[in-house]
Amino acid sequence: MTDGNEERTFAALPPAQGQGFAQTWWGRAWLKALEDAALDSEPVKTGRRLARTGAVGAVSVRPGRVTAVVRDLDGTAHRSDVLLQELSGEQWDRFLDMAVERAGHVAALLDREMPPHLVEDAAASGVELLPGLGDLEAECDCGAWDHCGHTAALCYQMARLLDQDPFALLLMRGRAERTLLDELQARGSATAKNRPDAPEPAQQGVDAGEAYAAGDILPPLPAPPVLPEVPGRPPSLDTEAAPAPGVDPAALEFLATATAAEAHRLLAEALSPTHGQEAPAELTVGQDAVRLAALAPEGAIVERLADGSGRDRQELALAVRAWHHGGVVALAVLEDEWAVEAEALTRARAALEAAWDEDERPRLRATHNRWTAVGTPAQLRLGRDGRWWPYRKERGRWTPAGPAAGDPATAFAMAQGDPGGDPMSG
Repeated sequence: MTDGNEERTFAALPPAQGQGFAQTWWGRAWLKALEDAALDSEPVKTGRRLARTGAVGAVSVRPGRVTAVVRDLDGTAHRSDVLLQELSGEQWDRFLDMAVERAGHVAALLDREMPPHLVEDAAASGVELLPGLGDLEAECDCGAWDHCGHTAALCYQMARLLDQDPFALLLMRGRAERTLLDELQARGSATAKNRPDAPEPAQQGVDAGEAYAAGDILPPLPAPPVLPEVPGRPPSLDTEAAPAPGVDPAALEFLATATAAEAHRLLAEALSPTHGQEAPAELTVGQDAVRLAALAPEGAIVERLADGSGRDRQELALAVRAWHHGGVVALAVLEDEWAVEAEALTRARAALEAAWDEDERPRLRATHNRWTAVGTPAQLRLGRDGRWWPYRKERGRWTPAGPAAGDPATAFAMAQGDPGGDPMSG
């Protein structure tokens, strides 16, 4: 691409197979001006086909005009021009004065963007940047008096160029990029000199209505990805080459497998209708070690995870068991003991009294959020969410015995190892 002061030439673009001609809203607005004004839809369809096959050559853009050679399907070349009226000097003055009033407008231009509020503010100042109905005039040596397939193809190609650089449109309206930026800088400096020393008021945000003003020409959102049935399989590290010092191939393979499983879980969660209703808390290092250990086979990897999480093997095994029953919440019930607040304690006692008939109720001894059944190896633990977790004493340790239940009697049955207890209750 060459860049002159008053003319720019864009190299021919490759065919646009399998993709739209405009991804930005302003590129689509350009095409809308063509499609709305065409008296006959057939030339528009022909132009779209020609542009898609790469029939448009290098595009020359200068004030008021864009030109290219367009070839028919049989190879016949035609010079085609699309004309757009230049802005007057007075209109450019109004546009520049408007742009320097808001730093966001200048920043958008520097980022090669043309946000709706920039276009709308310009229109409010009497300056139409984007073409409207009938603004794109056509000239072609094929002899057509209105838009033909060749000029339509040039318009479609121009939409792709505008996606890349909206300054091409501003050049058609009469200002080269360097000239426009120099004028913006000069006016901005002059404005700054005339301002008082008091700080400027905070920039106001863009009204939501402005942001969605061009909603009818925005490209549709892509379809969500399809969830694979199973996580992907990471590559094997079982090669003849010896690992570098300090590298554990088995640990790396395990981490790769765990990462694939976590990515699959996160994608399933993102595709769920309830996604985003509650943001999950970030895991601590100790919690993440338990999560990994829940996926790990026995062996050196579990030893490393135990060391890294500050637990011994038995403590890690208990944590993994809790994790399987309820993740982070179950892990907190295993490791944390807290005093139940008065209101929650009242509800807990009411639930315990209502769970059994008086002659069947076990004798419970309460310590903070834990109720131990006297004379039995069963314990109930109250979670902060009001659910009951069953625990059973095994080899001198209180061990998670199942998932949480809303009813203490159900949790107690699981703690006693009663198969009649409904583990899915609550």
